[in-house]
Amino acid sequence: MAAPTYSGTLAAQRSTVNGVSTRRRKTEQVVPTSTAPAPTEPASNGHARHEDVKPGRTRKKPRSLLRRLKRRAIKHTWSIPLLLLVAFASLYALDPTESNIIHHFIFLSYRQDPATGSSAPAQYGKGLWDIAFVSFYTIVLTFTREFIMQELLDPLARASGIKSRGKQLRFMEQMYTAIYFGISGPVGLYVMRQTPVWYFNTRGMYELFPHLTHEAAFKFYYLFEAAYWAQQALVMVLGMEKPRKDFRELVAHHIVTLALIGLSYRFHFTYIGIAVYITHDISDFFLAVSKSFHYIDSELVIPFYALNVGTWIYLRHYLNLRILWSLLTEFRTVGPYELNWETQQYKCWISNIITFALLAMLQSLNLFWLYCLLRSAWKFISTGEKKDDRSEDESDGEEVGCSQNGVVKGNGVAKGH
Repeated sequence: MAAPTYSGTLAAQRSTVNGVSTRRRKTEQVVPTSTAPAPTEPASNGHARHEDVKPGRTRKKPRSLLRRLKRRAIKHTWSIPLLLLVAFASLYALDPTESNIIHHFIFLSYRQDPATGSSAPAQYGKGLWDIAFVSFYTIVLTFTREFIMQELLDPLARASGIKSRGKQLRFMEQMYTAIYFGISGPVGLYVMRQTPVWYFNTRGMYELFPHLTHEAAFKFYYLFEAAYWAQQALVMVLGMEKPRKDFRELVAHHIVTLALIGLSYRFHFTYIGIAVYITHDISDFFLAVSKSFHYIDSELVIPFYALNVGTWIYLRHYLNLRILWSLLTEFRTVGPYELNWETQQYKCWISNIITFALLAMLQSLNLFWLYCLLRSAWKFISTGEKKDDRSEDESDGEEVGCSQNGVVKGNGVAKGH
């Protein structure tokens, strides 16, 4: 009787084991084979070897690296010009002599040493290599602009309590402008003091013409300013700043400015050019500072705006009108007056017309912006509203422009040009 009982129990256990085994096999069949991990075998170097990995999947890492580099370049726009500057410096370091072509990009070209025994400083002539110099320092200014704005002025804008991103960007732009012109203005006055045109002596612009050579400080300052305006033209063309209401006037201003710089340098009217540089640089400094104060709601915005209007009238109108008047009076009577291509004598009737026309166009643009400045000042005096007639109409209402129908929109202070 005991044997049958043992046999039945053993059969039941086997049935149960078989049932479990059967259910497990059914469950395992439901799981898709595609989700199962790929079998691995130990390789000879001790690492697992995956036989089912497709060769195309190894490209993910390079694509990911490129995306990271692209994102970094977009976020830190100063990185690309920095790489270019490092490349220039590295190439020059291989052969740091005047025979190295990179020397013309970094240093002034066409040096003319004084006669033996003379205490006069070395002079520098002009030539095509000066274009390379301007190109290099255009990259330098692109790097400094982007680095200062993103790494220094962006945190300052946030720390100053500016909430709107649009206002933060405008604050950064104006602060950079103030920093640059705060340096270039005094430097320009220092350079001018070493020349016959101090202090805006119009006769000195035409005496001893043509001015074929200059001292190192003068040439460096003149070409560095040219690089700044070339870089500003790139900012406008590449859309690095949001267009303003007076965008067309700004485009015209850049075209006239670059034409004046190029022609004055090529045809030796640089003594006129340095006077125009200084009058615009210093007035732009006060304008940028007043606008920066506006963005942080400083109480100094009103006195600085008044100071800006005063310096604008004196520098951009009084002094520049004196230069225009000298073109009508002293241009012919002071110094030689003839056209001679061999001796590079270009102070003649056609250069008189071209110079006067370009400066008159610049003066008309400045008068337009003066009208906008005075209109804003009058609106504040009559209504107490801090509104401006020059910049663009933005959604956050931080700035305004001289609209075609004369309606003033938004808050703000004028942008420097």
